[in-house]
Amino acid sequence: MDQGTLGAISTVLVAIAFVAVCWWAFSPRRKKRFDDAANLPFADEDQNGKKPESSGFEEEAEGSEEQTEHADHRNRDETDRRN
Repeated sequence: MDQGTLGAISTVLVAIAFVAVCWWAFSPRRKKRFDDAANLPFADEDQNGKKPESSGFEEEAEGSEEQTEHADHRNRDETDRRN
């Protein structure tokens, strides 16, 4: 393979990657998620004391903490049984 062929192959691969990223970013299915993320800096509490609607990121983090804590307890129980 000479340098020209290698350059052509890499150009085609980069073009395919670019089209894939553009398709992913501008997919209508992800529009609401990206709009919510774009508005996060403006998500202050309202004047009425209402909290802004959550985007679900906090709930995912809490769930993973609970799962980790549950797994830690399970590991301690197994260690205690062995001793």
